[in-house]
Amino acid sequence: MRLRCWLAVLTTCWSLLACASLPPVVPDAVAPASAPKIETGNGKIPAPAAVSLLKKRWAKGALDLTQQAALEEAATGVPLIAGNKVDLLFDGPQTMKAMMAAIAQAKNHINFETYIFDQDELGEQFANLLLDKQRQGVIVNIIYDSVGTIGVPQAFFDRMRAGGIRLVAFNPVNPAKVRGNGWKVNNRDHRKILIVDGKIAFTGGINISDTYAKSSPFRSKNRSTDQSQLGWRDTHVRIEGPAAAAFQWLFIQAWTNQDADDLRDADYFPKLSPVGDRIVRVLGSKPGGRFEIYKAYLLAMQEAKKSIHITMAYFVPDQQTITALKDAVKRGVDVRIVLPSISDSGLVFHAGRALYDDLLASGVKIHELKLSVLHAKTAVIDGVWSTVGSTNLDTRSFLHNSEVSVVVMGAGFGDELERAFQEDLRNSTEITLDAWRARPWSMRFKEWTAKIWDYWL
Repeated sequence: MRLRCWLAVLTTCWSLLACASLPPVVPDAVAPASAPKIETGNGKIPAPAAVSLLKKRWAKGALDLTQQAALEEAATGVPLIAGNKVDLLFDGPQTMKAMMAAIAQAKNHINFETYIFDQDELGEQFANLLLDKQRQGVIVNIIYDSVGTIGVPQAFFDRMRAGGIRLVAFNPVNPAKVRGNGWKVNNRDHRKILIVDGKIAFTGGINISDTYAKSSPFRSKNRSTDQSQLGWRDTHVRIEGPAAAAFQWLFIQAWTNQDADDLRDADYFPKLSPVGDRIVRVLGSKPGGRFEIYKAYLLAMQEAKKSIHITMAYFVPDQQTITALKDAVKRGVDVRIVLPSISDSGLVFHAGRALYDDLLASGVKIHELKLSVLHAKTAVIDGVWSTVGSTNLDTRSFLHNSEVSVVVMGAGFGDELERAFQEDLRNSTEITLDAWRARPWSMRFKEWTAKIWDYWL
């Protein structure tokens, strides 16, 4: 999938006269309020109650969630939202089943934003379901990325448009199709967001593609080693409750920023009552923004007390992130990262591997997932700070893409994501420093070559 982006990115490198950079993130330089804000469908929770609510989710010797929440809010400007139900969706078929079930129950509107929307068996099934809902009088709006869908025939989208669905192609590759906001082909919409009736939202790493029609071998009875018979390993979440409104705002902002036609009237912001006990922060980032997701990641890593467990599809971190991981090891934190052994993007794969020696030598433990392509983007820190989203730990995600990540506070969801991480560990091979330093020179050359391009990957 990343290869689709690479060709377009190369065509724009000549126009980049200067490289943007990520901001420094220093906890001591962040000035948090004495208590973080927590919102619900009925307004803000008073400060004493907010502190009490977070303390209930704070395990001794782990992140102080009250302090962490206040730091993140000061750095990102985004409040926490209470009263949500959050379901972890592990693998493609489980996610597709949940999303299609929600779409089938839609009564008012469906807003869908995706990087890839393929015209394959699964893509046709998804499109037909959306067309059925539009015919039933449900308003359907879609944002799809122009580079992520660069190989998809225009007729696929024209058929949905003829059926009454409103579609926006994000940052068209063809300059003649740009409407008012300039030709910005290097800036991509990498988000995956589905909002149904303003009440249920989905996000994570999963696109609409046949790569998710099958389970990865660890969640299916199929233990074949034939790559054509294996699905990708990915993670999504289903969120119901007041936080759905935050996803709705992100979608509407992306729509209007594309100078698109006005959205048709619908009940986009219904009254949302608490339906669960999960406290979340919905973070959306975009090029030229406030680096909300990057800051949240860095602050959590810098404040970790026990463990940093990351599962990541594309891992080409900047120096500040590398330093945060190495410093955590020095504090006695167990830092483990599950990365791909098979990737759809060779350049990103080898650029990430160019960092292995330094990380392994510092005590960071690296594991590579066997058999299946890894596309998940998750982290759980101290078992109480968890994130799932579209965001990779690389420069492209933080500087050039529009991304979305949800942070879930507390041990309840943290335990679920930790169990998923441990399952990935069992299905991975640990990379040792001695074995890594014995790799062939042909691999080293690929790493060196790929690392040159890491800013644009």
